[in-house]
Amino acid sequence: MIFDFHARLAPVPRAAEVLLSVMDGAGIARAAVSAGGLIGLGRLSTQISEGGRAEVSADNNDVLAQCSLSGGRLLPFFFADPVHDVAAYRQGAGNFRGLEISPAVHGFRLDDPAVHELIAVAGAMRHPVYVVTLAHAGARPADLARLARANPGVTFVWGHCGHTGLELAGLAELAPVPNVLAELSGCLTVTARAAVEGFGVRRVLFGTEHPLQEPRVELVKIAALGLSPADLTAVTWANACRVLGEETT
Repeated sequence: MIFDFHARLAPVPRAAEVLLSVMDGAGIARAAVSAGGLIGLGRLSTQISEGGRAEVSADNNDVLAQCSLSGGRLLPFFFADPVHDVAAYRQGAGNFRGLEISPAVHGFRLDDPAVHELIAVAGAMRHPVYVVTLAHAGARPADLARLARANPGVTFVWGHCGHTGLELAGLAELAPVPNVLAELSGCLTVTARAAVEGFGVRRVLFGTEHPLQEPRVELVKIAALGLSPADLTAVTWANACRVLGEETT
């Protein structure tokens, strides 16, 4: 049993059908999903490296509708822009299973008061918060560490183990913060192995970043870590079930 903690539904017809087909081909039973394709990859790459903000909104209602037809296999996350979506998330949070915020897309700082409003809602709903850190002031691993320490009752998921694939300094910053978990999609094998060692197997989550990444590539990376059967089950299944309040059977 494999649980993909991070996949996306692109704004295209039949996106959920495509994802479910890919999951079937890779042996993935369930996936936590957020909206994808908010901005083009070229612009996203520029904003990751240089900063910037995109005035775009995720179609969270479409994600919710597509997930509702999946027989419980797809669990929807609310993708929030702190500038515009605090009220919408507060109103609709009960329909979702987690929150995603993205400094790369929406160009905010993690110490923004609106971010703290979103986190307060997530805490009340027991939602995990997925966020990818950057190298910009206000969005670095140290900033996520401060946010997590200020909200010890909220589970934060450090997406991709940072934005470079080799964020070992960020890993060292976040490993001591017990309510931060590491999600492995897109990072190098050496980083994934360091995350397991630094965070411990109960604080590491398998993810794919579908459709940008081929899930079978991420599965090969996990296999290359040489985990024991029990540890492999924790990373690829049990931890996600625990964080999302899902049955493990």
